[in-house]
Amino acid sequence: MRIERLDSNRFKIFLTFDDLMERGFTKDELWYDFPKTHQMFQDMLFEASDEIGMEIDGNLLVNVHMLHAQGMLIVVTQDMEYIDEEYIEMKVTLDQNKEFMYCFTDFESVIQVSSHLTHLGIQKASVFYWNHHYYMKLFDEDLQYLNKENVIAVMSEFSSPSTVTSARLREYGRLIVENDAVQVIQSYFL
Repeated sequence: MRIERLDSNRFKIFLTFDDLMERGFTKDELWYDFPKTHQMFQDMLFEASDEIGMEIDGNLLVNVHMLHAQGMLIVVTQDMEYIDEEYIEMKVTLDQNKEFMYCFTDFESVIQVSSHLTHLGIQKASVFYWNHHYYMKLFDEDLQYLNKENVIAVMSEFSSPSTVTSARLREYGRLIVENDAVQVIQSYFL
């Protein structure tokens, strides 16, 4: 489980499917066993709040994004207007993303991860730029014969899983390299 504070009233939690299995969950249970899922979120929120030193009270908005074969990204926002120390109320929304999309803070990280992806046998990817971040989309057909856990581990060293879709990036962002980004970056920068 990876926890990152976003601002004074928001933080995000990234869980791999292995993390979920350690907590006694399968992917399907998240969608169908709401009481068990709600309890897991509550436990994780307290664990995360202890780790980042954030007091959690009142209304919470919990957005859960299932990332295809990567795990789960949870963004928690505390409503600062309605803080009540007597109770915690969570509104949980679930979303599922089928793309392997990762967000980078700088292009140097994109170059570094491209070197590692080449060693794993991955040549295809698309790279976008939007809102001062770079995004890399990996293609499922390139990953189907690889150990996805290894790919996720490499990507997690240099980037964060993203819930932004390629459709949104095509509409609002800028396409840097389409389809063969790893190969192009390898030939120009490595």
